[in-house]
Amino acid sequence: MHLRRQAGWLALAVPLAVGFVVLRWVDLSPRVERDFFFAPDDPQIKASIEIERAFPQSPQLIVRVEGADTGDVAYRAAVSRLTAAFQAIPGVRGVNSITTEDAQPSPLWRRVLLTPSPGASNILLRIDSTEQARTVRAVEAAIRDNGSAGVTINASGVPLVIELIRRNLLSDLIVFSTAAFLVFGLLVGFVYRDVWIVAGTLSSAVVAAGVTLLLSNALGISIGLLTANIATIVFVLTLSHIVFLTANWRGIGKGLLATGPVGDPVRGAVTVTFTPSFWSMFTTFLGFGSLLIASARPLRELGTAGAIGAVVAMATAYLFYPLFLRGATPAVQRGDGGGEVEEPTHTAWLPGRAGGFAVLAAAVVIGAGLAHVNTDPPLLSYFAAGSELRDGLELIDRDGGSSTLNIVVADTSGARVDSRAMYERMWQFQDLLEADRAVGSALSPAVLLAHAKTAPFAGFLSFGALLRILDSPAFDRVAASFVSPDRKTGLFFVRMRESVVEPRSEVIERLRGYAASSGLRVVQLGGVYDLERQLGELIRASLVRGLGGLMLLFLIISFVVSRNVRAAGQMFLFLVPIPLVVLGVMGWLRSPIDMIAAPAANVALAMGVDSMIHVVVRARKLAGPGRSPFAALGPAVTQLRGAVIGAALIISAGFGVFGLSTFPPTRRFGLLVILGTLTAAVVTLIGLASRARGSVSDRPT
Repeated sequence: MHLRRQAGWLALAVPLAVGFVVLRWVDLSPRVERDFFFAPDDPQIKASIEIERAFPQSPQLIVRVEGADTGDVAYRAAVSRLTAAFQAIPGVRGVNSITTEDAQPSPLWRRVLLTPSPGASNILLRIDSTEQARTVRAVEAAIRDNGSAGVTINASGVPLVIELIRRNLLSDLIVFSTAAFLVFGLLVGFVYRDVWIVAGTLSSAVVAAGVTLLLSNALGISIGLLTANIATIVFVLTLSHIVFLTANWRGIGKGLLATGPVGDPVRGAVTVTFTPSFWSMFTTFLGFGSLLIASARPLRELGTAGAIGAVVAMATAYLFYPLFLRGATPAVQRGDGGGEVEEPTHTAWLPGRAGGFAVLAAAVVIGAGLAHVNTDPPLLSYFAAGSELRDGLELIDRDGGSSTLNIVVADTSGARVDSRAMYERMWQFQDLLEADRAVGSALSPAVLLAHAKTAPFAGFLSFGALLRILDSPAFDRVAASFVSPDRKTGLFFVRMRESVVEPRSEVIERLRGYAASSGLRVVQLGGVYDLERQLGELIRASLVRGLGGLMLLFLIISFVVSRNVRAAGQMFLFLVPIPLVVLGVMGWLRSPIDMIAAPAANVALAMGVDSMIHVVVRARKLAGPGRSPFAALGPAVTQLRGAVIGAALIISAGFGVFGLSTFPPTRRFGLLVILGTLTAAVVTLIGLASRARGSVSDRPT
């Protein structure tokens, strides 16, 4: 025992070394793509990139300044100070405000700088596309340093939202990794009350998480929108194996299981637990692997990192954790009652068939919430409702929209943008857009030309001449941002209201109709709003194809595990409630399934089947060759119910830490995994156990 504990002490150096290597070589600062959801090589973003190349525009920030009256001297002084402060920031390419432009008579600046509120106006910042995060931080500092009494300042814009999401992810990575470590440590200590088991559990989980981060980094997968929580996920995956391994080790120590060499309960526990652990790992591997078919790179990266983590978690649990388990005190030697403590082996407590029917009926009722599942949530849902940040973003969104939509149009009859005919048609489209409740504001070649007409003597110039002037360096080549060089297509730059609850696909189809009724055809669509629409469609398809494919694969695995057609059918029957409950609850709660939360459904299903696999494998061993595992299902459930409940509680408590996040997607991710874990425990201990028959003894003979 002394030598075994020496090995345990030496093993404690491994997580420290892994942690050092991770901190030294892995960049833990989350990366968020410039368009949130898709990488530059994703097919969905192709149209947006082509539009940006054809109509180059700088990323924009909008700073809303609200006071008593925009005409007040003190208010204008505050706007002037902010304008000057922004102009001094190296990454800011241009600043426009009511102190630099005469907004009211201008069709352009009136739409950009003025708001429906008489006491508020906007400051428009065009920033460099490189070093956006640094520029955003400098803008925030300028706002803090130049605030005035009686003036409220809010900011919005894609670069700012990206930076805020990145900060939330970084905060979660630090806070929840630490909190999960402490919570799991306390829970494992409470359940097992052995310092070596606690040390081994935490050390193994840290090693698995660290190795996963290192391997993922070696494959070019950085901490991103979805992989920010991968360390915590792998932490939990490792615990899942350890809980059942430890439960079997204790069972062997108490004489409840006869397996492996006599006097070596650790080796015996590894022998009896390895097969169900392997299949549990394989289901989790498939759960993450199902994300690899997604076309969004963040989803594929999570799938790759998660698949790596599933394998590493099991390898760590079986190769590293036993070093600590050998130093722990076997249950039979605890001296708690002077002899062998036996767990109950009777099956009288098992639920009857009515319990199984009740589980299935409840799943159907809860699953009806699928009709209300929202996979196309507003961008504002990424921030906590009622928070100062969310309130500020909503103000700007209501004033003039917050998500960009780029609509490239051409005249159906082939007229050029600089012709009078297309100018009239573009104004008709402009008016229809601005009348739509989902549209906050819109800029177009028609607005640009109307603004140019307000200059002295500009009325004597043709539209073509005005565009040539606006395309010169003296006007920062602004015409190139709205009109193609061949003058055949024009860009409508639209800011959409995220606060309008309506399917984006329906909104975009309606806008297409406006273009058609105005004599224009839509050549291309792009921007964040359209990418969100495509993302919603991808999430829906992923839930259908991913979960459907997993269920089919799990049916096959159920047969391999149980080696019995009837048993496999029963296992599959009680797997169905897991996705029904997970997604149904989210539907009834009207809680959105965003990109960060959506993969949790696959993960929850894959992790949720662990307990069922362990129970069925144990039942098959107890029943003996040639017999259905359901002949010994009662004793198997009785033996493992403590481990099933303990695993469910430990995992749920660990992911419950996510509920403390100020980042709603992280909270939703945690909730989905908890729902899947608890549902799996219920369907195993009540649903599957209700199919038990007989009372085969679980004592070795």
